[in-house]
Amino acid sequence: MTSTIQYDPAAALAAIPSCQFSAAAEAMNSARRAVLQDVDLYRSGGEVSADKAPLDAGFIEWPDRLLEDMKVNGPDSLIAQIERSADRIRQLADSVVVLGIGGSYMGMRAMFEALCDPCHNELAREARNNIPRIYFEGWNVDSDHQTSLLNLLKYRAQQEGNDSVTGRTAVVVISKSGGTLETAAAFRNFRQFIETQFPEDVQDLIVPVTGDSGRLYDLSTDAGFKDVFSIPDGIGGRFSVLTAVGLLPAAIAGVNIRRLLQGAADMTAHFHDAEFGHNTVLNYTALGHLLERDHGCTTRVLSTWGCRLEAVGLWYDQLLSESLGKQEVGATPLTGVNTRDLHSRGQQHQEGRRDKLITNLLPGTPRQKPIGIPNRSDDFDQLNQFSNLDLPTVLHAAINGTNQAYADDRRPTADLILPTIDEHVLGQLFQHLMLATVVEGKLIGVNPYGQPGVEAYKTNMNAILRTQTQNS
Repeated sequence: MTSTIQYDPAAALAAIPSCQFSAAAEAMNSARRAVLQDVDLYRSGGEVSADKAPLDAGFIEWPDRLLEDMKVNGPDSLIAQIERSADRIRQLADSVVVLGIGGSYMGMRAMFEALCDPCHNELAREARNNIPRIYFEGWNVDSDHQTSLLNLLKYRAQQEGNDSVTGRTAVVVISKSGGTLETAAAFRNFRQFIETQFPEDVQDLIVPVTGDSGRLYDLSTDAGFKDVFSIPDGIGGRFSVLTAVGLLPAAIAGVNIRRLLQGAADMTAHFHDAEFGHNTVLNYTALGHLLERDHGCTTRVLSTWGCRLEAVGLWYDQLLSESLGKQEVGATPLTGVNTRDLHSRGQQHQEGRRDKLITNLLPGTPRQKPIGIPNRSDDFDQLNQFSNLDLPTVLHAAINGTNQAYADDRRPTADLILPTIDEHVLGQLFQHLMLATVVEGKLIGVNPYGQPGVEAYKTNMNAILRTQTQNS
């Protein structure tokens, strides 16, 4: 199957010996086989060796499983259940707060910024097609930020009335264990807000997405929340964007989750079938690996163009960092937004250390009718010479000009080209980057699943807080 996402490494290949890339075919095919063997082992439920534990390979076949479940079970399928819950929340509330951190929220933020109107939360309900405003909390420990959002939601409830849809707030809380402090602390505050402000509707307005055991699961069982969704075993947090973790809030926000899943399933088929040289996942992985291993490019810059893909880059930052940053190896990811960052990081990328591979994430055709540069009689800024051009044309000139400047100085760049930004393409992109990450784990000899380094700060933080509590 052909991917609609195109990967063009030509500019970067000009910076390395021409034979080096083609010589990587055997290693890449071997890494792909290793990944697919992990899928077979995961599916079989066989014994997992210590070097493979945890084996969170479930994300690879998950989109296909959900789509097949929909065909077989129709209205009883998980997709249909998620869509019904999302529709119910849209009818009940005009503000939805998504509580989560890391993989429990960043994928949804990426979808929200990529697929929804940039001014979505500022629009009237009718202009949003009755889709609620979406807010994110529980992803940091920031008292002012959390207080301001709570105050805003209280104000709306007071102004519109507790019985009015426009005054009501719903909460989607996402945590596999329920014990992650940032999200758990925020949930206490927002649960208290719901219980105080809408005491008759608590069970309807709080929707947990959690594991099949743990603190949040136990609370959900005891509290009798109307809808509770599971995070599947065998799919780690940063690989969970296409589970209920991302699909439920995405459906609430009006995202076509079926198209999202189909895009991911199509990318999996492409990864499985396409030969190296025509396989976007393998080509993308090979170039990054070769430049890091043989040419010192230990920093991966994902250079997003326009404004809608920055959160996709931040989601990828976590994916690459937590998956491969182990045993003192693994490239360092960095998200840039252009043309904004051409006026800051661009200088360092152009003339700084030669330790970077810059991958342009190109947004393709705009979703709205392009705006142009107006012609003015005063022409004070001398822009009348460009007044027959629209902004996408200007953006492409910036892309081409920047790539030429890097090429002239032999700075390696590659292009990851999206035909447009829609659900099918974004599903492909998520799956492409997740697959590329686990393939690279095989190449560098680390287990891409699990994140033991993250647990260290949690252990220390909780110990410090217990000490402070005992001393207070």
